Amino acid sequence: MIRYLAGRIAQAVGVLWAAFTVTFVVLYLLPSDPVSIQLGAAGIETDSLTPAQLTAAKAKYGLDRPVLDQYFSSLTGALHGDFGTSIAKQAPVSQLIAERIGGTLTLSLLAGVLAVLLGTTIAYLAAFVRIRPLRVLLDRAPAIGVAVPSFLVGLVLIQYFSFDLGWLPSSGSGNWKYLVLPVITMSLPGAAQLAQVLGRSFQETLREPYIVTARAKGLSRATVQLRHAFRNAALPALTIIGVLVGLTVTSAIVVETMFNRNGIGRLAQESVLAKDVPVVQAIVVIAAAGFVLINLIVDLLYPLLDPRIAHPAHAEVN
Repeated sequence: MIRYLAGRIAQAVGVLWAAFTVTFVVLYLLPSDPVSIQLGAAGIETDSLTPAQLTAAKAKYGLDRPVLDQYFSSLTGALHGDFGTSIAKQAPVSQLIAERIGGTLTLSLLAGVLAVLLGTTIAYLAAFVRIRPLRVLLDRAPAIGVAVPSFLVGLVLIQYFSFDLGWLPSSGSGNWKYLVLPVITMSLPGAAQLAQVLGRSFQETLREPYIVTARAKGLSRATVQLRHAFRNAALPALTIIGVLVGLTVTSAIVVETMFNRNGIGRLAQESVLAKDVPVVQAIVVIAAAGFVLINLIVDLLYPLLDPRIAHPAHAEVN
C-alpha cells in the first residue's frame, strides 16, 4: 500500500508539473510576442515606448531574462506558494487567490453535495419505481440535463425566481439566498451525468445472479437495492464524481460571471481577458491540484466499496 501511495503521489506531482509547464510554454507559442502580451496586461503599449523605456519595462517585470531562467524562477516560486505578481492588478497572485477562493470553495462544495444527492436519487428511483411512464421520465431526464448548457439553466432560473417571483436575488454575494440559484445552476449538469452513469450501472447490477439470489431469500426490493445493488453500482459513479470535481473551475467561470460573484472562476475570466499570465497560471495549477487530490481520494475509496478490487501493490503482496 505504501508503494502504491508513493506511486500515486509521484504521478500527482508529475501532473502538477505538466500543468505548470504547459501553461508557461503556451505563452511563448502564441502568435503574439509574449513580452507585448504581458506588458499589454499592465497597460503598456510597446509600440509607444522608446527602446530605453521598453528595456526598463522588461526589467521591471522580469521579462529581460532568458526564457529558461524565467521558467525555473517561476517554478521555484510556485513550489513555495509564490506565483508572482499580477501584472494587471499589481498585487501578489497568492493574495488575489486567497481573497476569492473561499467563495468558490463554498459554492463548489454545496453544488457538489446537491449534484450527488440529485443524481443518486434520480438513478435510484428510476431503478425502483414500477410505474412505466414515471420510470421512462426518470431514465430520460438526465440526458436532457446533460444537453442543456449551464448558462441557459441560469438564465431561466434568474428569469423565473428573481424577476417573475422575486424570491431570490439575481446576482451578487451575501446571505444564503445569494447561493441558491448559483448552486442549482452549477449542480444540475453534474447531477445529470451522475444519474446517467449510476442509472446504467444500477440496471446492469440488478441483473446479476447474486441479486436474484437475494430476492429469492425473501429480502424486500428496497433492501436488495440498498444493501447489495447500490454498493457495486456506485463504483463507476465514483469515477464520474472525480471527473466532475475536476471540471469545477470551468463551471465556476460561467456561474460566477453570470451571477456576478467574486470567486476563482470570475478571477480566471478576468485574467484571461486581461492576458494576466501569472494569475492564469496559478489558477491552472490550483485546479490541477484539486483534480489530482479528488481522483486520488476516489481511487482509495474503491477497495472500501468492493474488497475484491486489489491495487497492484496488493496483488504483489498476495
